[in-house]
Amino acid sequence: MAKPPIINLDSLPVPEHNVHGSRYESFDVGISSLIGARKLGYAHTVVPPGKRSCPFHNHWEEEELFIILEGRGTYRLGEERFPVRAGDVIAAPTGGRETAHHLINDSDADLKYLSISTHSPTEIVEYPDSGKVGMRSVVSAADGSSATRFRFRALDENGKVDYWDGED
Repeated sequence: MAKPPIINLDSLPVPEHNVHGSRYESFDVGISSLIGARKLGYAHTVVPPGKRSCPFHNHWEEEELFIILEGRGTYRLGEERFPVRAGDVIAAPTGGRETAHHLINDSDADLKYLSISTHSPTEIVEYPDSGKVGMRSVVSAADGSSATRFRFRALDENGKVDYWDGED
């Protein structure tokens, strides 16, 4: 029997605990591979009070959508900030720095959300707060699996930097 294309959120595996510096912390579970998704990425994220899951960033190729399941916080999009709460559906369109985004849990309870994103084999991501740019390319192998063949992050065109550089 094939893997079922359904999973209940209360059946998700133990999340990966990610902590970076003093501002970033999340518990993340990728769902796509669990249900056989091919062209969209799905993840369940829990962000503790006072934290963010990732740096402020914009995508040139991949579009994202967030569905707030529990809690409240702030959605930062470009120069604007919007309050969010359970039941909100949030667009993160592709584009330049005006579409840079992230969710901030500025409440006193966990912020839980689903993220859905398109999968693009090539992506460019900018990080306006730290001045970084990231690029990657994923290609298919002969056996049908995919592998990242190119990944590069730069700051001011002077060389590689880590994903978290300049974010604290």
